[in-house]
Amino acid sequence: MHCPFCGAEETKVIDSRLTSEGAQVRRRRECLGCGERFTTFEQAVLVMPRIVKRDGTREPFNEEKMRAGILRALEKRPVATEQIEAAIERIQHRLHASGERELPSQQIGEWIMQELRSLDQVAYVRFASVYRSFQDVNAFREEIERLEREPTPEERRDQIPLIPDDE
Repeated sequence: MHCPFCGAEETKVIDSRLTSEGAQVRRRRECLGCGERFTTFEQAVLVMPRIVKRDGTREPFNEEKMRAGILRALEKRPVATEQIEAAIERIQHRLHASGERELPSQQIGEWIMQELRSLDQVAYVRFASVYRSFQDVNAFREEIERLEREPTPEERRDQIPLIPDDE
């Protein structure tokens, strides 16, 4: 870290503290050249992966585009804003956690559908109809029948395992 006063390259850290609920580190530094003290803030910068679309083109991840699609599916549905924001944060966390430089758009679409399914089944079918390009009423019917057959993520979470994990 260069000293902002004299430009010297050598500084030493006097004190470090976490700020912003652990998202930043505040450091007090002292220049070894001129003796001046100053404060720096450190924060992790995570780069979102690029999205590979179905036609092979690549584009940066666009949170607003994802948010707009989710909100469009949830339009006039009884879902709290906090639940929507939490779902968006979970999707973004999965993007970061993937560790990939590029991800197919289909993967993100599947994650969005998982989140919508747990929030509101009508919104899930709305999103799936556009995402999977339903061509007729039968496609809607098949998706609804599949929804009725398969347990929801909450039901799956609450289900007692047949074989305990520790064996």
